[in-house]
Amino acid sequence: MKAADVKKALAAFASPTRAHDLQWFFKTGPGEYGEGDQFIGLTVPKTRSVAAEFKDLPIDETYSLGTSPIHEHRLCALVILVNRFEKSKDEKVRKTIFETWMKLLREGHINNWDLVDVSAHKIGGWLIGRPDAMKSLEKLAKSKKLWERRTSIIFTFAFMRAGSLDESLEIAELLVDDEHDLIHKAVGWVMREVGKRDIEVLRAFLHAHAATMPRTMLRYAIEKMGETERKRWLAMKISR
Repeated sequence: MKAADVKKALAAFASPTRAHDLQWFFKTGPGEYGEGDQFIGLTVPKTRSVAAEFKDLPIDETYSLGTSPIHEHRLCALVILVNRFEKSKDEKVRKTIFETWMKLLREGHINNWDLVDVSAHKIGGWLIGRPDAMKSLEKLAKSKKLWERRTSIIFTFAFMRAGSLDESLEIAELLVDDEHDLIHKAVGWVMREVGKRDIEVLRAFLHAHAATMPRTMLRYAIEKMGETERKRWLAMKISR
């Protein structure tokens, strides 16, 4: 089973028309965050179905697939890694999968928000209970690379599901003044989920930051609140 086999299976579902639309949707033009990315035009469900078919693709071949210039190839590789990570009970295998994922991130192959979001919330589970977990998250949050910063906050979903909100709050504090809209959305999204679990924790965060945090981040964070409370938080916002 080779990466080339996966590429062939994905090609069977390719759509030039959809590829054109995806290049626009994922901002692949000059100077945009997805500049230069290439698509063949698959839906996510089709990509997931191919990933399921190749669930036993060797790790080295999965890594090779994840380095392809084609977006859907990389997405498929990440779905394969996540599926194996979730199903494996072998700590050595899970460690290898995590390290493979991080290598793809550091090398710039995980380079759009969907690639981060489809996988980081699961792969981040490797850090739970490890003494250097917070240090690893903080390093990513302080990175100059957009996708490493987004990874840092999406990783914390794994901690949240395990019952801890501390990691989400600490990384949100580091990113609350980030300049990029894709970080604003991610932090707001995570804080909204924090609020679902403990509304008072979210309110404390908002008391500290609502006046100055980016408006998009604030809107995402308060999305599930009642209308009256949403208006109250938005009224605190200083124009930015």
